[in-house]
Amino acid sequence: MSLEDDLTAVRDVHRFDEARLERYLTDRMPGFHGPLTVRQFVGGQSNPTYLLETPAARFVMRKKPSGTLLQSAHQVEREFRIIKALAATNVPVPRVHLLCEDIDVIGTAFFVMDYVAGRIFRDPLMPDSSPEERAACYDSMNDVLARLHKVDFRAVGLGDFGRPTGYVSRQVARWSKQYEASKTEEIPEMKSLIEWLTAHIPADDETTIVHGDYRMENIIFDPAEPRVVAVLDWELSTLGHPLGDLGWSCRPYHCPPGIDGVLSFQDVDRVSPGIPSEEEFVASHCRRVGRSAVPDWMFFVAFSFFRAAAIAQGIAMRAKIGTASAPDAAERGARARLMAELGWQVAQKL
Repeated sequence: MSLEDDLTAVRDVHRFDEARLERYLTDRMPGFHGPLTVRQFVGGQSNPTYLLETPAARFVMRKKPSGTLLQSAHQVEREFRIIKALAATNVPVPRVHLLCEDIDVIGTAFFVMDYVAGRIFRDPLMPDSSPEERAACYDSMNDVLARLHKVDFRAVGLGDFGRPTGYVSRQVARWSKQYEASKTEEIPEMKSLIEWLTAHIPADDETTIVHGDYRMENIIFDPAEPRVVAVLDWELSTLGHPLGDLGWSCRPYHCPPGIDGVLSFQDVDRVSPGIPSEEEFVASHCRRVGRSAVPDWMFFVAFSFFRAAAIAQGIAMRAKIGTASAPDAAERGARARLMAELGWQVAQKL
């Protein structure tokens, strides 16, 4: 779908003083001249995202949601920092313009970046594409992830962007805490999954930049060509184990269709020819980064479902209290149980 298809009027719960924003940007952003028109992107479950249009240019604004927020969540400041740092690399990101941490302007911190024209595929099966386009898009997505993992994070000023060791154990502890803070019901499989992950954390420890939510829905493809032109939604980025990103990218191979899934790798070529199998996708990534083996692979897949369940639970809580960023938040939040069940199924295969 085109990004144009993902726009709506600003939702009531996410309104702010647009005139004040226009004055602020006019004073601080070179080349910005109103009048300003604001619309909201429908997609996205965490930070409200807006299209800012002037007679001469288009920009995108990401802001924190209003209300009480979970600790360490909605970090637009970190998102701004990493996008700015990656501008000097071969990882495609939008150009950022400014970060505002003064909550008196529109009520929360926000940042502004360029609008990048292109397409976002919401369904990983890419049903309206040809086999050739599917193959090329997945290959480009794989290539960009490898580029990210090969970035020298110290050279681009991100040496203190996260702790250099212990990523997996910290993530298990962090998301377990976030899950408990936003829990709306008991999910036995989540309890079992947390206990299993805690007992099976791999001894192998690597550190690269990790996106944290690298999937097709967070990628803009060229309007006409099957190649990535921008990676979005860096809110969960940090320094961590690259297999965390790879496992997250491969969750669709273990999800049912319609729930971010592409069936199993045995069936996907029958339903959507051109999409690589999980084995092929992982092998391509390993070749690009020079990895000879993928130890504890299914651990990282189960770990990804655990994170997905915790994130979905947070969305469910925001939907319940009325601060969710997207209109389908309740539906997305209801997936917490399914994500936990799928993760537990993966864990039991080991």
